[in-house]
Amino acid sequence: MTAEPYQTFRDQGYYVFEGALDDQELAGLRAAADVLLAEDPDDGGGNTHNIGRGEARRFLRHRHEEFPAVNSFLFSDKMRARVTGLIGEKAYLFNEQFVVKGADTGASFAWHQDGGYVGFNHKPYLTVWVALDDATLENGCVYILPRNLDEDDSVIEHRWDEAGKEKVGYDGDDPGVAMTCKAGTIVAFSSTTLHCSGGNTTQNRRRAYVCQYSPEPIIDPATGELKRFAKELA
Repeated sequence: MTAEPYQTFRDQGYYVFEGALDDQELAGLRAAADVLLAEDPDDGGGNTHNIGRGEARRFLRHRHEEFPAVNSFLFSDKMRARVTGLIGEKAYLFNEQFVVKGADTGASFAWHQDGGYVGFNHKPYLTVWVALDDATLENGCVYILPRNLDEDDSVIEHRWDEAGKEKVGYDGDDPGVAMTCKAGTIVAFSSTTLHCSGGNTTQNRRRAYVCQYSPEPIIDPATGELKRFAKELA
């Protein structure tokens, strides 16, 4: 990337940090993912959205406090610098989960905005997608539709696809930009940036870790309760 990170992020809706994780950080996240993968595969992606598809597409959520390496990664000085450099001085951990696509039958994920899953108006937040394995066209890398956030950072209407167990926000022909990358790369994008991912046709699982940071606590106006977390990056 040749442009300053913040402006690049605003211009295209995402920014790539290549080689962002050192060997110790990568090993710690992989180890946690493998422990969680050994548990019951019917995690469902949580009770709210039910977007898991068993071994084909697993979401392993909200367990960072059980793994010191994961917790340290989430609140590290390096993470704080990256996140606040893109969304501003204040940043709160909003959500975190491992996303794993099974070998051979790993399910794709439809075009959507992460903000489309929140369910009410909120300030856009940042999704930090971490490649724990090399991300390729064959194993289900992320695709992004670039978007100038200064021109439009709205959340569009999504529809629920019962067969895919997912929300769909785009049915157009634009293939987007494939985020093929080495393990240890971070792809950071806005919660209003449309993205999807392909299926995994390889003989190995494709592991990724997703953590999301908001510029303020996200509170459900209907209940007055936090949507998920609101842990400030110190």
